[in-house]
Amino acid sequence: MNQEPYASAKRVFWIVDNGSSHRGQRAVDRLTAAFPNAVMVHTPVHASWLNQVEIFFSVVQRKVVTPNDFTDLSEVADRLRSFEDRYNATAQPFQWKFTTSDLDDLLARLDRHTADRHEESSVALAA
Repeated sequence: MNQEPYASAKRVFWIVDNGSSHRGQRAVDRLTAAFPNAVMVHTPVHASWLNQVEIFFSVVQRKVVTPNDFTDLSEVADRLRSFEDRYNATAQPFQWKFTTSDLDDLLARLDRHTADRHEESSVALAA
C-alpha cells in the first residue's frame, strides 16, 4: 500500500472472506487507520465456493507453502514469486464441474423437499 500505484490511488479495494482475523467493524477500522484509501469488501457469508481468491490461495497452499519446510522468510518470498511468475504464464480458467443444469436440479430437489415437509406438517396439524 506504500508503493505505487496503491499509495496514490483514490481507493484500493481489499476483498476478504469472513475469516476471524478480518471480520467485523474492528477489522475495517484497523485497515482504514493504516491505509485511509483502503476499502475492505467482504465476500458473502457461506459463499466460499464462489470466491475465486479463496480458490487461488488454496492452490498456493497446496503447491507452494506445503510442506512448511522453509528456513527463513526470504525463501518463502522467493518460492511465492517463482510460483506467481509460472502461474501467470500458464493459468487457465477453473473448469467447474457444477453446471447450471446441476444447479437447476438441486433447486428442484430443494423445492420438492420443502413442499413435502410442508405437506407433512399440514397433515400433522389436521390430525
